[in-house]
Amino acid sequence: MTWLWAIIVGLVLGLIAKAIIPGKQQIPLWLTVIFGMLGSVLGNWAATGIGVSETGGIDWIRHLLQLAGAVLIVGIGDRLWVSMRGRKKQAT
Repeated sequence: MTWLWAIIVGLVLGLIAKAIIPGKQQIPLWLTVIFGMLGSVLGNWAATGIGVSETGGIDWIRHLLQLAGAVLIVGIGDRLWVSMRGRKKQAT
């Protein structure tokens, strides 16, 4: 069940990150989910680092850090994806 929640959170965070980043992203949906999951892990790590990983109620700061992590990972991942796809097309 934990993996199912990780995939759902990754999908939601990845799609929100794609909506926040200006322009059109070229990454496929499966990579959006993976990048959203990685952004969630990055946000959780940052929340633990600043001491907000365990709070009462809804962890808004942790969720915002997860979203920021997803935006960062999706932005960087999209650029890498485009550059790798461009190299493949030039090589053929």
